[in-house]
Amino acid sequence: MLVNVSYNNKQITRDVDEEVGKPFTLKERWNLGGIGSPKLEITKSSDSVRNLLILDNNRDSCNIELRPKGIIIRFRSLLETFALVIPYYKLVIYKGDLALCTLYRDTHFIQFRSDTKAVQKFIIKMLGYKADNAHTSIEDL
Repeated sequence: MLVNVSYNNKQITRDVDEEVGKPFTLKERWNLGGIGSPKLEITKSSDSVRNLLILDNNRDSCNIELRPKGIIIRFRSLLETFALVIPYYKLVIYKGDLALCTLYRDTHFIQFRSDTKAVQKFIIKMLGYKADNAHTSIEDL
């Protein structure tokens, strides 16, 4: 779900909270060691995201927020903030090249550089949290 989150719209907030859960409490954030990624440089994206990013001349960057049932990738374009909301059951992570990582949801994707230790540490945290909170598969029974 790609939405504009620049303005306080209760319906959009409700939809996002339903999709990926309400934000973590302060105690949970502390126990997780933080829930936000460092600034990520976008190298490639799907057409829907790219059409928003090319509207201005700024560097394309984003950040990721962990939620109980998914992640939110936020990026800015023309003084507006957009969010790509991805629940864990739809999240596909592809780490092909050494310094690139791609996050997919259905037809949307964002590829970013993952060449620093802080970004790699965050990706490992995200993978661990996704694995811990995944639905029980038939093989586990």
